[in-house]
Amino acid sequence: MKTTGDQQLVKRINRSVILRLLRKQDGLSRAQLAKKSGLTKSTVSLLVQGLLQDGWLVEGDASNGSGLGRPSTALHINATSKGLIGVEVAVDVLRVVGVSLTGQVLCNLEEPLTSKEPAALCLQAAKLIAKVHSQLAKRGISLHGLGVGLPGAFDEATGMLIFAPNLGWRNVDFVPLITRALARAGVPPVPVHVQNEADTAALSEYEFSSETTKDSLIFVTCGVGVGAGIVLNDRLFTGVQGMAGEIGHSILQVDGAQCSCGRRGCAETFFGERVLGKLKNPEDGGHYLGLVLHNLWTTFNPGALVVGGSSCALYPKMIDVARKTFESYADSAGIAPALEVRTAHYGLLASAVGAAALVLHHELRPLNLK
Repeated sequence: MKTTGDQQLVKRINRSVILRLLRKQDGLSRAQLAKKSGLTKSTVSLLVQGLLQDGWLVEGDASNGSGLGRPSTALHINATSKGLIGVEVAVDVLRVVGVSLTGQVLCNLEEPLTSKEPAALCLQAAKLIAKVHSQLAKRGISLHGLGVGLPGAFDEATGMLIFAPNLGWRNVDFVPLITRALARAGVPPVPVHVQNEADTAALSEYEFSSETTKDSLIFVTCGVGVGAGIVLNDRLFTGVQGMAGEIGHSILQVDGAQCSCGRRGCAETFFGERVLGKLKNPEDGGHYLGLVLHNLWTTFNPGALVVGGSSCALYPKMIDVARKTFESYADSAGIAPALEVRTAHYGLLASAVGAAALVLHHELRPLNLK
């Protein structure tokens, strides 16, 4: 016998199937959705009715392309009545964006961090979130969910920020802090998802970019800290404690320069923003970035490699050097990479937009629950 919980999960899965089909191919009709999904026409009709009522979908004009039979009505993801908010907590700045379900940036705010103390930082972020929520409300857009990207290893299973050396954080119980701060700022209760900021940056490309991407992608973010967001087999790969992708603290030189994490010779000490600012030719850091990109490519063989972050914005020539280094290593092995290193579609907003995409990523993959 099916329990109510079972039925609700099945409904969520089927809803996600419909939404993912429409995100992949906009304008499908109910009959086309039934054919592509394998669901019955009656099930699709009920699901679509619910998605229309909930503001996920809108109907287009009825048409009859073949000239035979009854006209069908095109369905589209609703980009005007439901929105998401994404937050990037960087080492020295907060960025908050309001985003449509289709990835359009509707509004954004940014301000320097006034404190790195966790509770104070959460209160500052909540006030910015409240302002963005107000801007969305003025457009008639309801808030569906909120995502936060943090500059450190976040354990999604426990809700703990394990460590963020550039903020001086270790074992911070972040989720209750941000939840209380949001309530204090008057933000309505919505689902809140948290992840590493490089992971969220990867989702900005994977969920919203128009670039053709297979089911795997790696985003390398270069700022004060260095990290990699990894999508494998259509899911974020975060590791057991959320530490996957902490490439900034992979060792490139034994007994090298001291890193913020306490170790020596980390990648961050070669092309982190603080180091690049001290170099006569900052683009030289691109050699080490290219080396790391090559290592990621040979380790994961992703469908796309993307780079972004403040260092890439400040020193764009570094990316050219990184590309050449990456390609030279591939040429040395006689293996041509089946991808091009590309820059972030959303620029410096990548992590914040991806934090909003994190909400969608969870919504469309109901079996990926912790």
